[in-house]
Amino acid sequence: MNEEITKEKYTDSKRAKHSIKSNRLRVCRFGVCCLKVFCITCVMAVTGLIVAAFQMLPDRWLIWTEVVLCCGLIEALLFWTGIICVYCTSVQLGIRYRIIGIVCGMIPVVHLVILGMIIHTVSEELRFETNKERLNLERSAEQICHTRYPLLMVHGVFFRDFRYLNYWGRIPEELIRNGACIYYGNHESAASVEVSAQELTARIKQIVCETGCEKVNIIAHSKGGLDCRYAISHCGAAPYVASLTTINTPHRGCEFADYLLQKIPEKSREQVAGMYNKALRRLGDRNPDFISSVTDLTACSCTRLNQNIQTEAASRCFQNIYCQSVGSKLNHAVNGRFPLNFTYPLVKHFDGANDGLVSEKSFAWGERYELLTVQGKRGISHGDMIDLNRENIPGFDVREFYVQLAAGLKRRGL
Repeated sequence: MNEEITKEKYTDSKRAKHSIKSNRLRVCRFGVCCLKVFCITCVMAVTGLIVAAFQMLPDRWLIWTEVVLCCGLIEALLFWTGIICVYCTSVQLGIRYRIIGIVCGMIPVVHLVILGMIIHTVSEELRFETNKERLNLERSAEQICHTRYPLLMVHGVFFRDFRYLNYWGRIPEELIRNGACIYYGNHESAASVEVSAQELTARIKQIVCETGCEKVNIIAHSKGGLDCRYAISHCGAAPYVASLTTINTPHRGCEFADYLLQKIPEKSREQVAGMYNKALRRLGDRNPDFISSVTDLTACSCTRLNQNIQTEAASRCFQNIYCQSVGSKLNHAVNGRFPLNFTYPLVKHFDGANDGLVSEKSFAWGERYELLTVQGKRGISHGDMIDLNRENIPGFDVREFYVQLAAGLKRRGL
């Protein structure tokens, strides 16, 4: 009975989220239509009023003025209805376009260019989301992400699993809609690999005990991949793990981190660590350790970690676990969102091609490795791989990537 109630609540929640998303897109579409009608009717009205002026001025100037005011009110209603709907519902406009629209909204000619950019951006968003909606409806019966074992999604360093601000962006909702059962690591945001691994092991055992699922499929991002490797090899998590997929994990560390820790004076390091630890406590960490978490990302620390994990005893822990890794790279610094656009050239100097934080040479691990990027100048950043900015990237659908990742695990019987 309890199980049925749980499933019913889960289905209702999923329907509610889908309904909210559908309503959001509906309002967004209405807003774009208003803006397009505004542009068309504005050109027609201005042309008509100019022609009418030659016939109605100066004798019937009062009627002409009334027509101008009437047209102005109608156009203003269309514009403000459209822009408010779009500003309130569009995801892809982001903060940048919203601010540019406000700042440049009163500059002649420029405001028309900005309006065109807004209409184009939101129209592309609607096209993309409509196609995605159609795809999900077509394959809904297949439940392609319904894996044998549930997915455990493990975050990276300096982040937490918040209920209303998901670390993984729009990805979990897409996975759930296609049949996935998802849990989160719920571990501290800043701790050493060893401490995080112990937390994750306890979390995995809790999930297995409470659900009877026997094992979990782990998808871990960034430092989370190192934490999970240590949990499997040294903390007793191996019997409860069916697969481990690491996403942009620095398996060989970051030489850039070595350089920073060596060059920054100890007093400055302690000050920065103190500020971070204080902020992390406010976000929910009980005992944050900024220095340990950063130190474990250095090339030196990762070399020692790999040596410990590659011992005969530790290697045996991975024998019955399917392991794979994924990495991505930016093509130019300017195309990475802040702060990755600043860190990219620094990491490139020390480590070569990278995703803004981790180098390409550090990603590969396990039986299968895949490197992702897109054509052109942009590339795919460390944050793009967890949908950090909720951005639809031309040539790379991050949500669909994870759907196919889960589908691949299902095909393996995992």
